[in-house]
Amino acid sequence: MDAEGLLEQLVRIESVSGQEEAAVAFLVEAMSRLGFRAYTDEAGNAVGELGDGPDTVVLLGHIDTVPGRVPVRREGPWLYGRGTVDAKGPLAAFVAAAAQVGPQPGRRLVVVGAVEEEAATSKGARRVRDRFADAPPSACIVGEPSGWDRVTLGYKGRLLVEVTLQQPAGHTAGPHGGVAEAGVLLWQALQAHAEAFNAGRERAFDRLLPSLRRFQTESDGLTDQAHLTIGLRLPPGLERAALEATLEAAARRVEAATPAQVHLTTHGYEPAFQAPRRNSLVRAFLAAIRAEGGRPRFVLKTGTSDMNVVGPVWGCPIVAYGAGDAALDHTPEERIHLGEFRHSIAVLSRVLQHPPAG
Repeated sequence: MDAEGLLEQLVRIESVSGQEEAAVAFLVEAMSRLGFRAYTDEAGNAVGELGDGPDTVVLLGHIDTVPGRVPVRREGPWLYGRGTVDAKGPLAAFVAAAAQVGPQPGRRLVVVGAVEEEAATSKGARRVRDRFADAPPSACIVGEPSGWDRVTLGYKGRLLVEVTLQQPAGHTAGPHGGVAEAGVLLWQALQAHAEAFNAGRERAFDRLLPSLRRFQTESDGLTDQAHLTIGLRLPPGLERAALEATLEAAARRVEAATPAQVHLTTHGYEPAFQAPRRNSLVRAFLAAIRAEGGRPRFVLKTGTSDMNVVGPVWGCPIVAYGAGDAALDHTPEERIHLGEFRHSIAVLSRVLQHPPAG
């Protein structure tokens, strides 16, 4: 099976977070046929290993996707389908490049198709992180779309906030505002805090970026409720405790100004992470991209990835890399250019032949 065929078959198997078993089984079988020692680990990840030795290079992709069926089809050089960009394309390129390089003396290549990256639990990456916690790998490449000629060095952090507001039911013509209006006041308070925090911070990577992901109201005739889910993209240096204190203060102000009671819970926290750009892994990528005719550039992403999970613990040279336009992530038009996909395999093959340490 060629690399493009591997990718297309992998994309055809739906693998929404929490439902990755069929795709994992396919990838384990495919890696076995390519000569990997392939298996499913305790978290449900697809794992394939080549070679052995003191140097371990982990290629950490993720096999799960967000919901939404994008019909799988080829149109000219494009392959459409959910996961082509985020992130089965980078994962299939990992398998193809590692198989092309093959076993090397003194080195073990570990390819991981991790589960639940999109579910904000990062169950698969946490299992891999803990496996190598006592003996970190020599280098790690995280499979995320950067464009074949770009290397990602950092991701913002994340905090998810669940808000429930409730107050006694009342007539809309009554003297007090409704519970939905209290929810709006809380959202506006968070927006105002972010605007003040961001003053003088020009890069998106350095800014606090709130997003309103859900706003739902309900009533049983006696009590009105509003439910909000708020996502906060965190810059480096913004501590969770300080942010949670800000959220609580905003909630208390809303309670003082309205009849609503506000309850907050937070989850899905990941701190921001930025890797250094001066090490042998980065140098290998720069040289490989130039050798393939590209002009390498560095990227800092405003989302999060499994780099946030493993990077701070392992402390090894680490980058994120993969073909694809990240602007197509999670969209109805998700697609990957197969020429770019092939370029990424060539770059990875060159990188995997360089010493990872230092």
